[in-house]
Amino acid sequence: GPCGPCSEIHVDLRSDEERSRVDGKTLVNNDHPQVVEIWNNVFMQFERRADGSLVELPSKHVDTGMGFERLCMALQGKTSNYDTDVFTPLISAVESITGMRYERSAEKRDVAMRVISDHIRAVSFAICDGQLPGSSGAGYVIRRILRRAIRYGYSFLGMKEPFIYRLVAVLAGEMGDFFPEIRNNRDLVARVIREEEEGFLRTLENGIRLLDEIVERTPGDLIDGRTVFELYDTFGFPVDLTALIAAEGHKRIDQAGFEHELRQQKERSRAATRLETEDWVELSRGETTFVGYDELECEARILRYRKIKAKNKEHFQLVLDVTPFYAESGGQVGDTGRLVSANETIRITDTKKENNLVVHFTDALPEKPDGRFRAIVDRERRKETASNHSATHLLHEALREVLGTHVEQKGSLVHPDYLRFDFSHFARVGDEELESVENKVNERIRKNLGLEENRNMPIAQARETGAMMLFGEKYGDLVRVIRFGNSVELCGGTHVRSTGEIGSFIIRSEGAVAAGVRRIEAISASAASAYVKDELAALDAVRKLLKSGDPVKAVSDLQARLHEQQKQLEVFQHEKAMQVKKEWLTQVKEDDGVRCLITRTDLGAAALKDIAFQLKNEVPGLFAVFGSAGDGKALLTCVIAEDLVASRNLNASAIVRELAKHIQGGGGGQPFFATAGGPRTEGLEEALLHARKIIR
Repeated sequence: GPCGPCSEIHVDLRSDEERSRVDGKTLVNNDHPQVVEIWNNVFMQFERRADGSLVELPSKHVDTGMGFERLCMALQGKTSNYDTDVFTPLISAVESITGMRYERSAEKRDVAMRVISDHIRAVSFAICDGQLPGSSGAGYVIRRILRRAIRYGYSFLGMKEPFIYRLVAVLAGEMGDFFPEIRNNRDLVARVIREEEEGFLRTLENGIRLLDEIVERTPGDLIDGRTVFELYDTFGFPVDLTALIAAEGHKRIDQAGFEHELRQQKERSRAATRLETEDWVELSRGETTFVGYDELECEARILRYRKIKAKNKEHFQLVLDVTPFYAESGGQVGDTGRLVSANETIRITDTKKENNLVVHFTDALPEKPDGRFRAIVDRERRKETASNHSATHLLHEALREVLGTHVEQKGSLVHPDYLRFDFSHFARVGDEELESVENKVNERIRKNLGLEENRNMPIAQARETGAMMLFGEKYGDLVRVIRFGNSVELCGGTHVRSTGEIGSFIIRSEGAVAAGVRRIEAISASAASAYVKDELAALDAVRKLLKSGDPVKAVSDLQARLHEQQKQLEVFQHEKAMQVKKEWLTQVKEDDGVRCLITRTDLGAAALKDIAFQLKNEVPGLFAVFGSAGDGKALLTCVIAEDLVASRNLNASAIVRELAKHIQGGGGGQPFFATAGGPRTEGLEEALLHARKIIR
């Protein structure tokens, strides 16, 4: 790669006395903490080839870089980056929040404060730049950094609740004049970090406890790869965090074993969807021409075919010379339809891309594969799919408008029956926000915005237009750009000619799919119309049942009446319970200091428990067992005065388990109160008889 000679600039921060003893030149690049490099200029003029030879570059330049924190350390006469005013406000804030004092030592407490003050800067600026924490790619790097900081706060500062997010305000105050984006996005950054803290802290305690146990019981110094993988897969522990905690216990991890387990998991996932394929039978050479943006029918020939087996069922894959069928990509499902000849019709069940081939799936092979066919796309299905794809673009635009420009597409599914859109956001989307998003999409539909399509726009020009691009996606030099009003996206899918064709748009659900990623499912076009029709029919049925033109008021009135009747029922049940209690007090029999009450009742479980505790508190030396039945089940309740538990060694939990054998059930509880249930109601009398024998 490109390289060249460099000029490194080092600064010697030692005292005059130390300089006089040892020449600073001898300490350059020797990891001395006070003889540090602050600047480097690389004069790029060669390319180093694989064989080590140098070839002069046609265009030369200087690659320069200065360490901001080290420069501050030199200018402020400090011996550590963390003693400069780049970090001291953050460290002071950590001191204030945790109630601990920073003493500039190598103690884990001080290391934790340095780690947190460093990591909050990296994570905050990354989020400001639009990179939210995620489960893959750049998002996972941000998540790992943040989780490392969370773990240091948890283990060494005793912080079991989210607190790192509170440092964002300090960072914005210090850096906001120079980086306005951190001040403008302060609340967003804090919410994202708090969400991450809450999510990781829920699993951190169990994970750390488990890892500590693993470190303690591992006989050698190596923690096996399977264990490391389980921590990664179950508790979300990044492997480098596991390695760090292991090192604190003087252990190391089996990195190769971990990577093997990771590969095995991926292989299992692939195997679950693997196809058995035969070799291609080539009828004619050539490449497929896709005409599906403009036509839904065309003449076609089969270039090649092969048999495949999936889930023990045979299918065929066909490659055509010309096709109107859209192959699944970009989240949009593939087209279905027919391949028609003079003698037969073959059903196309799906269309996918495989190694740049447009592959058509069928359940049968044509009798004459080398004949001529008419390829016909299912027109209605394509229309519904196109409506949902265009609605997805409008949804993306509306979400960014309502929630903020941090919203980015993280995944999508465009199906003829519905659409699914995954996007970056740090919290649940509120009902009012969802309503606003839905309204904005429908406004754009009613405006009947025309489709503006450019199939071959240079990528640089597309960027200049502000077209939405998927983060991490690789694009060619020429791209297809789809525009509906202000919605501009790079897209290879099929779309309506104008937004009015979508008809209407309805959000059906919103929820989380991963930390920092939300999902919306919605419908449009005929599915939305059918949904509204069904809802209106259901509403009409409710009106008829309620015999009211205003079902909302009618239901509200019903709820009010029900609430009043429940109150009356509670009063009645309480009065009945008090009456039962009085009767039971007269039935209590005393023998040798034990006051015994064993009886059947028709009281409910809640009322029975309430009375049982009242009796326990009012009747010294009480031993009581109650049998009841309801909903086809038997219930036994045992209550024992606490003085009997101690003096007579009686245990309600043990007794009720013994009695439960008569009702073919089980139960338990505390020494002074326990319950059991079972299906055999006819065994209640036997259980009560057994209870009398126990107390005798």
